[in-house]
Amino acid sequence: MTTRETTAYMPLHDLDLKLSLGDRVMVMAYGAVQWPWLLRSLDGGRKKDKTDLLAYLGLPLDALPNLGSWKADTHFLWHIVSAIEDMRPAQVVELGCGASTFVAARALQLFGGGKIVSFDQHAAFVETTQGWVHDNDMDADIRHAPLGAPPSGWPGHWYQLSDVPNEIDLLIVDGPPWSIHPHVRGAAASLFPLIRPGGKVLMDDAARPGERVVARRWRKEHKNMEFTLDNQGAKGTLVGYKNLT
Repeated sequence: MTTRETTAYMPLHDLDLKLSLGDRVMVMAYGAVQWPWLLRSLDGGRKKDKTDLLAYLGLPLDALPNLGSWKADTHFLWHIVSAIEDMRPAQVVELGCGASTFVAARALQLFGGGKIVSFDQHAAFVETTQGWVHDNDMDADIRHAPLGAPPSGWPGHWYQLSDVPNEIDLLIVDGPPWSIHPHVRGAAASLFPLIRPGGKVLMDDAARPGERVVARRWRKEHKNMEFTLDNQGAKGTLVGYKNLT
């Protein structure tokens, strides 16, 4: 989650979110193991890569804040731009808004003119990000989705989604934060049936142990999809592709 300003190193606090004892134990256990990946996440990518990305999108150098910490790094943002340019998606759905929303909205503006719907659990952050996008003459539908009960079979808490588009070309998974549960992003699989054949999934932070467990389960349970880990960049990107048949 990233605003137009430089954001803090810690993720926003999820008010009134009560974690079960089991979830707290899992967070502590994974935190003890995955601290090297968390340190890597402080790096948002090379300044040159960010400059090149902004130039490619025709945006000023101050259009994006300092990246790194709990924010999408430059490599993940390039994945989003490349997917939109190659696919020309009619509908993008995103979980966890911020810099990724801003970049996706610009890429859609340049390449094909599709739509993006983004969900985030922080109402104030949704409003701020919506203003950031609109102030740059771009369009995105950013919605508040409080965290609540997850889909059956998944741990932690999950976005309480409403009016999700019936067909998704590109699904971007950049939330919720691992501090809720190391496997929390696995519940994004509840949207896989809506992804059209030939559609894609991009998940940020995919090099972390928790997300690797999620990826293994996705590969096992979704035989009509192929998943590849791109371990470049600060945090890694999982790229999923839904087979045409």
